[in-house]
Amino acid sequence: MLADPPRLRSVRRITAGPVPDDAFNRVAMLVHKLIDAPIGVVCLVDEDRQVLAGQVGMPEPMASAREMPLTHSFSRHVVVAGEMQVVADVRADPRMRDNPMIREIGAIAYVGAPIVDPDGLIVGALCAIDQEPRVWTPSEIALIGELAEVCSSEVCLRIARSAAEEARRAAESAHHQLELLAELTESLAATMDVEEAMRRLGDIVTAALADWCVVALADDPGGRGPARVSATHCDPDRAADMARLAELAAGSHADLQAMIRAVRARGRPVRSVDGDTEMRSRISDAELSEITARAGFGASMIVPVVSPVRRRAVGAILLVNRPDRPAFSAAEEWTAAEVGRRAGLAVENGRLYREQRHVAEVLQRSLLTELPVIPGMELHARYLPAQHGAAVGGDWYDAFAQPDGSVVVAVGDVTGHDIEAAATMGQLRNLVRGDAYGRDEEPGALLTALDQALHGLRVPASATAVLARVRTCWSGYEVGFANAGHPPPLLLLPDGQVQVWWVPPEPLLGLPPRDEPRTTARRFVPAGSTLVLYTDGLVEDREQLLDDGIARLSAVLRENAARPGDELCARLLEVAPHRSDDIALLLVRLT
Repeated sequence: MLADPPRLRSVRRITAGPVPDDAFNRVAMLVHKLIDAPIGVVCLVDEDRQVLAGQVGMPEPMASAREMPLTHSFSRHVVVAGEMQVVADVRADPRMRDNPMIREIGAIAYVGAPIVDPDGLIVGALCAIDQEPRVWTPSEIALIGELAEVCSSEVCLRIARSAAEEARRAAESAHHQLELLAELTESLAATMDVEEAMRRLGDIVTAALADWCVVALADDPGGRGPARVSATHCDPDRAADMARLAELAAGSHADLQAMIRAVRARGRPVRSVDGDTEMRSRISDAELSEITARAGFGASMIVPVVSPVRRRAVGAILLVNRPDRPAFSAAEEWTAAEVGRRAGLAVENGRLYREQRHVAEVLQRSLLTELPVIPGMELHARYLPAQHGAAVGGDWYDAFAQPDGSVVVAVGDVTGHDIEAAATMGQLRNLVRGDAYGRDEEPGALLTALDQALHGLRVPASATAVLARVRTCWSGYEVGFANAGHPPPLLLLPDGQVQVWWVPPEPLLGLPPRDEPRTTARRFVPAGSTLVLYTDGLVEDREQLLDDGIARLSAVLRENAARPGDELCARLLEVAPHRSDDIALLLVRLT
């Protein structure tokens, strides 16, 4: 028997009937969305059954029945063990390998965090299930633990609501706070930018918990000095005051350090009933004091922003109500503490995201070629990562001199913009170099050979590219080029006119080799011209045709023809509509 009488009573109070539960379904949806788990379930364990209080991803008829025997329950092991269970492959766990859910729904990886009732008894678990082996990351485990505590709060609220009318009113208030926490969690999880997360936090908190707030985050390793400060008031007319307050507070390190030290010493919120005599005494700056007085400084509370990874306060939130409002209650203190914990998770996610972007960008740039110095030719190149995502992708450029005196230039774009695309890009660029160097074939023949190499070596690449060979001739320069599904090159002539080198489209690189060889187009170019190769991130816009983007790029090229190469690159990059994709740009000035 798993359920003793107190636990049994707790479970039955919150599992009446087979009606879907929106609150628990929402938490299960957060598990599904935030950690990309196929199945998220809020399980409550009774004496002889497991109830699915909330679920996303469970197949029928289990999803509608909302309960199953304990033989099908992974969560009973959470109840028995009394702690979170993290399993990469349940088939290798002696306790779980015979569970019928492995066969019936393909459950392979499991993580379950305890859900507790007001007496501290474990009544179930918040679970994430994957259908293949999976090593759960520390951040995923921490997030599931945080959301399990939200479920525990909901369980406690429902039990309390059934006790009496006073308990019902308290439960309603706490439910609103739970909705605030769910909204906050969902909102903060939708951004990796710390400043944006602070703004969202301020908007949500001032809409439901306090009249105004100040969020201060310490960005240095020791957490000694707040590097970011944001202030928000529920009254939009106070926006200018709040902006100035944040500016002054950021410069008043002593005041904000005192805030952080106050919550770090106690490890929990610090409430003040009389803000004028206690909390305001911490503010030493005269203008700052005037602004807080205009905002209304009554009851206040300082809340720690706690990193779930580093287990320490990395900042603080000052919550303030106007003098005509009552002091913060114990329930509001609990909610505020949860706000601080979720803010800490957002800060930690933002920190990890910035570190990953930095590593990815360093990797990307290490894979790009340093441009050679070639007599009679001026080369300029730029690479910009997308503004969102991993800051790394498959866009690339290259240029190198051949033994016969010609110069090969190329720009390409491997499908995708992640670490895998960058790695594939490195392979593809090296294959282009190795295939082309020392050979006098035309670009079309070189790309045909590259198709065969990609297929024969089983390189998982799908890419567009333009490969060109530049030779001197009696009239200036001869440019032969081949285009594999890529945007057309542009040529800026000495008189300021711009040519768009459209050619009949040919397939992308990496597709099965064709019987027909790729073609080479040839252009004769006067000295003083500039050849521009680029990737589609510079011209593509979901709201416009590709031709419109190329026309826009051509106009900027024409208007800035006389600018030096570096300045011209900068102006061309400004054409990019939204920076939703990587950009590689190569300018070849033929002097």
